[in-house]
Amino acid sequence: MAGLLVSRPVRLALRLLLAPVLLLAVSLVLGHFMPVPSTLMLGRWAIGKPVHREWRPIEEMSPHLLRGVVASEDQRFCLHRGVDFTALREVLDDPDGPSRGASTVTMQLVKNVYLWPGRSYVRKGLELPLALVADLVWGKRRVMEIYLNVAEWGDGIFGAEAAAGHYFGKHARDLSAMEAARLISVLPNPIQRNPRRVTLRAQKVRQKMQTIDALTHCLAP
Repeated sequence: MAGLLVSRPVRLALRLLLAPVLLLAVSLVLGHFMPVPSTLMLGRWAIGKPVHREWRPIEEMSPHLLRGVVASEDQRFCLHRGVDFTALREVLDDPDGPSRGASTVTMQLVKNVYLWPGRSYVRKGLELPLALVADLVWGKRRVMEIYLNVAEWGDGIFGAEAAAGHYFGKHARDLSAMEAARLISVLPNPIQRNPRRVTLRAQKVRQKMQTIDALTHCLAP
């Protein structure tokens, strides 16, 4: 009887631990084939706020967008496995403490899809293993595809297709290099920045894009 009483709480604890792991595994498998929402999108749907997102495969996006993300957000995107441990070590050794500079595109993606906004050591600790798994399961092109479909570009505006239509009146596949740079330059703070403006930040992103082709080989079809 004592063994039975002990085993029930243990079994319950194991089920509670395994449930999120199984949900993650299922979502990663489904994420190969289905449009993926972000936690911000789910939150807006839950409280009845509008979400404007039109999913587009990576083949229907301007290559300037892909180059812009790598140039601005993660120049070692094709060289790491989801987590840039070289950049992470540099940040940890920095007396100023952690900064966004160590966050890869894959880490930003898993934060958007699985975690919550804001900075905390708990969230950052969860980002690392999730990013490694996402990179392994989804691969580079799918990671970039999902990232460009869940990134927030304004109040209720998610994904490159919706952003291109809202700010420039065109499809994501038709964006020019400068338009792509202007969209990328407002991340990760699109509420306070306006892609319609040609800012110094956008010009810097555009300049980086001109020399980034050698670092985008993993995104080739």
